[in-house]
Parts: sequence; structure tokens; C-alpha cells
Amino acid sequence: MLLDLDGVSVIRVERLEDGTRRVHLATADTSARACPVCGVFASRVKGAATTRPRDLPYGERHLELLWHKRRWWCREVSCPRKSFTEQIPQIPAGARLTERLRCAAGRRVRDAGSTVVQAARDLGLSWPVVMDAFRVAAGTVIEAPLPGVRVLGIDETRRGRTRWEQDPDTGKWQLTRDRWHTGFVDALGTGGLLGQVEGRTVADVLAWLSTTSLAWRKSIRHVAIDMSATYRAAIRTGLPDAIVVVDHFHVVQLANKMLSLVRRRTTAEIRGRRGRAADPEWKARRRLLRNREDLTDEQFAKMWNPLLDEGRIGQILLTAWIAKESLRTLLALARTAADREQVRHARWKFLAWCADSDIPEVRTLAATVDRWWPEIAAFIDTGHSNAKSEGINRVIKLVARNAFGFRNADSQRLRTRCVTTRRARGHLRTAQLRRPGFPHTGHAGQHNIPAAGDGLVELGQIRLSAKEIGVLSAVFRQLQRPVKQGL
Repeated sequence: MLLDLDGVSVIRVERLEDGTRRVHLATADTSARACPVCGVFASRVKGAATTRPRDLPYGERHLELLWHKRRWWCREVSCPRKSFTEQIPQIPAGARLTERLRCAAGRRVRDAGSTVVQAARDLGLSWPVVMDAFRVAAGTVIEAPLPGVRVLGIDETRRGRTRWEQDPDTGKWQLTRDRWHTGFVDALGTGGLLGQVEGRTVADVLAWLSTTSLAWRKSIRHVAIDMSATYRAAIRTGLPDAIVVVDHFHVVQLANKMLSLVRRRTTAEIRGRRGRAADPEWKARRRLLRNREDLTDEQFAKMWNPLLDEGRIGQILLTAWIAKESLRTLLALARTAADREQVRHARWKFLAWCADSDIPEVRTLAATVDRWWPEIAAFIDTGHSNAKSEGINRVIKLVARNAFGFRNADSQRLRTRCVTTRRARGHLRTAQLRRPGFPHTGHAGQHNIPAAGDGLVELGQIRLSAKEIGVLSAVFRQLQRPVKQGL
């Protein structure tokens, strides 16, 4: 009961000179004298043995366990095992670790997001032992069936440098390790990272999809991607019934890149050099990429007045900036229940403005948007994005940074799969603490705030004035308003 280790009992505990506690154990399970080969219970003792299995830390220091057990003669004549030592499920024969210590080491890496080195330091184990325990513990994550997915997110992330090896027979160099990983994410639910595959070609995506069941693939209604023709071709082949949705972030990013290209080219053509700190367009390079609604009137005037005073440079940048904002206005119709006429009108305004401009970058942007219009229209209709894929990519890079890089790509995929599915497995839920006497409704962010009145209002042990109650009521009303989905 003291150690909560089934099969053994504590005889005595002594403290050594260095402060370590030594715990002497004896066998308390009668099944420990059963032969591990034939199962016959032994009755004749051959001798005594002492082992020192390591266990979980207890308090600030590790415990030193000494298990005083016996060696038995097997009384079955036909049994090839003549003698054996006592063993229990938590401490098998020849084991140097308890099973709960081994399982705890694997769970630290799988569920707590700890690195293998840190888990080994905390538990006093070696790197290979913790890594083997993690592989065993991660088997439950890999072997678990994939959750049902309605919106699938596909995105790539860079893992490191490519690796080439020369074929000894032909002498040709072959790619043995790609620098890219393609991830498959539950973009609408909480399934997290569903899987990863090395590479980002059509064949790589189809190879992973072929490992899933036909019923699971048919349940996917939409697939969110960036503006990648490779992924779009793979989806049309592997998921012909799914609708491809382009993430609006990448569309706006494309417009911002267009605006930066226009600024650099215009500066080079008119000034005959690269931009300098004294140039108005160089000073406004950051604000040009910001959203119009995020700029105050003072910032907006401070940006455009010097640019327009420059003449042609300002006019060209203004034309490109309006094209960018027109595209954002078109994308902002998502999640607003806009009808087809509103979308058609906003699209016509954007394309007409780009067509009337004499700026090649603006026309290229319009051609790209027109070429990807079915996928962009799907985003406006559904509002689905690939934001969860981007968030998981950030976690993948964080895991690689904490581990100081991975030399084994298979181990990297296993680690990232476990870390990015912790929420789906219930390992990121914090304890819901509440103060004594404070009203609790069972839902986060919903509390009964009394109306402001005369005098003091008492909430358990908290006494607030009427003015403070009014301020809190206003704050909670602001928090309960729906968040505006801006771009």
C-alpha cells in the first residue's frame, strides 16, 4: 500500500548517509512462484536473490528499491526450465525497471510533449530506454482509427535538408530524404494531425490517401489547401467528390507580394536604383501591406500624402493598393451569408479594376484569381480555411526546435503525430478551478453578473461597489459579442 506496487510489500525503510531512502521489499504475491514456462507452482526453494529495480520518484528524491526474492526449483520433470526467480507483472524476471516507470517515460514524451532527453533526465533513465518506451506508447496513437473528417486540410512543412545517396551499381545520385513533409489535418474538428508523408508530390498525397478506407474518404466534403496546383491535382484524383477550398490567407498574401513587387519595380524604373530609407515608398512599405481597417485616418493620410506628392510612383502604388483592397473586399464576403449577386458584383469590380490598369503585376494577380476562382468561390460559400494546418505546422517546428533537429524522419513524424493529437486524446484539458462562493454555470465565460444598483452587491466573499459592477457588466457584454471575421 505504501508504494502502491502490486505483488510486493515493504519490509523496512532506511535512510542512507546521502539522504537516499532505501526500501526493502518482499514478495507478497503467491503466483510469483509459478514457473514461467509450465505454470506449475514450485514448493522447493533453491536460494535467495536480491535485485534493485528502479521505480518512479517518490518525493524530491528517487527511492532505492531492494527486492529480496527467492529462487525456486521447478518440480515438473518434463519442464525445460529447471529453476527460476520470482517475478510479478510490474517487475518481470531480469527487469531493471518497473513497468509503471517504463510506461510513465513513454507517456511523458507522448502526452506531455517532453523531449526524450528531458524525460530521461527527469526519471534517471537513458535515452534508448525512454525512446523504446515512447515507441511502445505511441503504438496506441498510430493504431487508433482515424476520426470522421468533414473538412480535410493539406499543407506542407519543411523538415530539413535533402539527402542524396549514390547508387553503387549505376553511379547515379538518388533522393533518399526529402526536405518537405505533407501533413493531413482535421481542419474543422479536433482530430489534429491525421498523418504525414514524406514529399509533396501528387504521388505522395495519393500514397497516404490509399492507406485510408473508402468510407472515410467518402465522408470528406471539402479539402482546404493553399494555392498549390499539385495538391489540387492530387485531390481531384484521390477525392473526386470533395470540393477544393483555397485558404484566403494565401490569396491575400499573393496580393501583398504583388504590391511589394510593384513598389520595387517602380522605384527601380523611375529612380534608377533600389529603395532607400529617405524614399516615401520605402517608408510606407509596411503600412502598404496592412489592412485598411487597421489604419487610423492619421496613419492613412501620413502614408498616402507623401506618396501622391511623388507623382507617378504614388499613382502606380495607389492603383495596385486599390486592387489589393478590392480583392480583400471580395474575400470578406465569406461568413456573411452574401448572395451570388453580391459576390458577382464584387468580383466584377476587382477584375475590371485590374483590367483597366496598365500594371503587369496587377493583371497577373487578376489572372491567377480568375484561374483559381472555383476554389476561391468555395471559400466564400463555406468559410473553411486551412488555419489549423498552419497552427499544427507551428507546433511541428517547435517540436523539432526543442529536439535540436531530427536525424530520423520516421521518429520526427511519430513525435509530431503524438504531440499534435494531444487535444483530441484529452491531454490538454486543464483543471477547472473556481473560487468559493463564485457562481458557476458550467460554461466558460458565462457568469451571472447582477445589474448595477445602489449600495454593494455581495458575491460570496467578494464585495464590489455599484460602479465596479457596472464596469464588469459592460466588459462581459463586450466579450459575449460575436467576433468579427475580418481579413
